[in-house]
Amino acid sequence: MRAMERLEVVEARLHATQNDYDDAKAVYEAAKEAFDAIKSKRFELFDKAFTHIREQISHVYKDLTRSDQYPLGGQAYLDIEEDTDQPYLSGIKYHAMPPLKRFRDMEHLSGGEKTMAALALLFAIHSYQPSPFFVLDEVDAALDNANVDKIKNYIREHAGPGMQFIVISLKSGLFQDSESLVGVYRDQEVNSSRTLTLDVSHPFPNPTYIVTILYYFFIPYQSLMYVL
Repeated sequence: MRAMERLEVVEARLHATQNDYDDAKAVYEAAKEAFDAIKSKRFELFDKAFTHIREQISHVYKDLTRSDQYPLGGQAYLDIEEDTDQPYLSGIKYHAMPPLKRFRDMEHLSGGEKTMAALALLFAIHSYQPSPFFVLDEVDAALDNANVDKIKNYIREHAGPGMQFIVISLKSGLFQDSESLVGVYRDQEVNSSRTLTLDVSHPFPNPTYIVTILYYFFIPYQSLMYVL
């Protein structure tokens, strides 16, 4: 009798343990299914974005570096460092070769060449899911006049009803063709900043899509203008 009682107790414990195991297995399978779905969705979103940006980066960089002297422009491409089923966990290599320059690592490019490469990547990323506003803050600091002109032309070509460029510029070559100007200056009497606006889009039939912000600092007996 005692052996039968012990057997019944053991069987009850085994049954309870089996139920706990089945419940845990069901929870694991549901969690794994949810994880695999998220992993698949993450891969799909990453691959879609990366494929688009990788295709666009070459065209954008060529547009930014093309000139009458170098009509083909430069070359730029993106690549994933490791070929795995989780590419979003790997690093991404970005290479840019200016016109008639041999291949070099990015850190060996000049300041202006790095700026053009960075802007090309920025514009390529933005082309995937464009926003209505695009703010460029002193991106022309390391650029010469020729490259500033290229940036200006690119902005004018891509500005439109769906995207407005707001540019804080250091170079007159970039802001002189804007359609609106916003000046920020310091009022010495009240020790505060004030703004001035100038709409120069009237000669053009299209509405204003390019705005440049200028900063003016006035000092006694002399007026200096810094474009930031």
